Amino acid sequence: MKNSDIKIIGVRLFLPRIPMRVPIKFGNQVMADITCARVQIFTESRDGRKCSGWSESVLSPGWSWPGTDPDRGKRMEDFCVRLAKAYAGFAEFGHPIEISAAFTAKRLEALRAEANQGYEIELPHLAALNCAAAFDAALADAYGRSVNKPFFRTCNAEYMNCDLSEFLEPVETFKGKYPEDFFVTPARELPVWHLVGGKDPLCESELTGDEPDDGFPVLLRDWIKRDGLKCLKIKLRGNDAEWDYNRIAAVGKIALEMGVTDLSVDFNCMVTDPGYVTAILDELKVKEPEVYSILLYVEQPFPYDLEANRIDVHSVSERKMLFMDESAHDWRFIRMGRELGWDSVALKSCKTLAGAILSLCWAKAHGMHLMVQDLTNPRMSMFAHTQLAAYAGTIKGVECNAPQFYPEASLPDEKFYPGLFERRNGIVKLDFLDEPGLGIREGIINIELPAIAAEEGTI
Repeated sequence: MKNSDIKIIGVRLFLPRIPMRVPIKFGNQVMADITCARVQIFTESRDGRKCSGWSESVLSPGWSWPGTDPDRGKRMEDFCVRLAKAYAGFAEFGHPIEISAAFTAKRLEALRAEANQGYEIELPHLAALNCAAAFDAALADAYGRSVNKPFFRTCNAEYMNCDLSEFLEPVETFKGKYPEDFFVTPARELPVWHLVGGKDPLCESELTGDEPDDGFPVLLRDWIKRDGLKCLKIKLRGNDAEWDYNRIAAVGKIALEMGVTDLSVDFNCMVTDPGYVTAILDELKVKEPEVYSILLYVEQPFPYDLEANRIDVHSVSERKMLFMDESAHDWRFIRMGRELGWDSVALKSCKTLAGAILSLCWAKAHGMHLMVQDLTNPRMSMFAHTQLAAYAGTIKGVECNAPQFYPEASLPDEKFYPGLFERRNGIVKLDFLDEPGLGIREGIINIELPAIAAEEGTI
């Protein structure tokens, strides 16, 4: 026990909706707007200090809940309300990583089972984690504010009661180790990745006339020029090999022309045969060797449910780094994926920050490569997201694509953190790493944000 240990004494939840200026495509899912879970958590330490913390996370049924159930978004919002009540009543003391692990073990699955009663289609575990993410990050922010220290600098023996062997296996690997032992000294500038969506026009001949006329770029070359981009992530279909190959080749040629140095491709769980991916890679290597040479990695081609889809993927990871994303729910799934041939992990704060940190530690201990991927994070969700990337030591920066899909959502925040919410010269800046908690200043919290939607709930 430590005097710095905290417990939750209250929770507030808001559910603002943000319209997108252009749709975003996840595999066969297309989203035109999003709901954020915005959370304030109130805490009290063992020695009586009261504090509160904030965070936010995108709720993305298109990403976390594959399928066509039209009620997915509403059910995720309802689950957030259920979570708010549960977190408010979860009074265990500890460091946020310890509290998060206990809540996940003791409450999350029980709450998910309750929420699924009466429904033929179940809210999946990944969607439950997505809903819990804002609460988890707000708890981290509150703790850092309580001890007046950046949260990531509390992930050590001075502040935690348990080492990593309490959470991860094999125990002998993690005995006496803390998350800080797997962190790097954080860079204050990170290369930024831009998403090339499956519906994005690449050149003027592809314009339909329905594109937004709001002063922000539409065509890829204009984005690259404006933001100085050097890293592009290409969304693919995963069920149309000819289209996927041609898309990589077309984006790759623009990339080479514009001085882009790195590409990645994301199949969004749509592939079931590794041969689909290897055939595309092999053809690209022969026909477009320069494009192939700047292709850094492949992301999540295969179904996210690893237990139901135990596909040997060594043939892909032998060609390019192969990153788990949707499959990497937690370190146990990462362990399973590694056995099947995945050699890399895409961390996401939208699966809970504490869970991402534990996954980071397990992956690094086993020699896996790391990236931190976006879920189109706006506003306060950027703080946990970018700091996770800075402390993880990724192979190449961080993905940040909110400026593409709802650039005006974070405009009020830019005056407080201009380098974070603007992508310039191919980077984002983290000028808040020395501030308490997650670095979210009071001014940004109290701003009346644009595009707050009709549905907003408070607990």
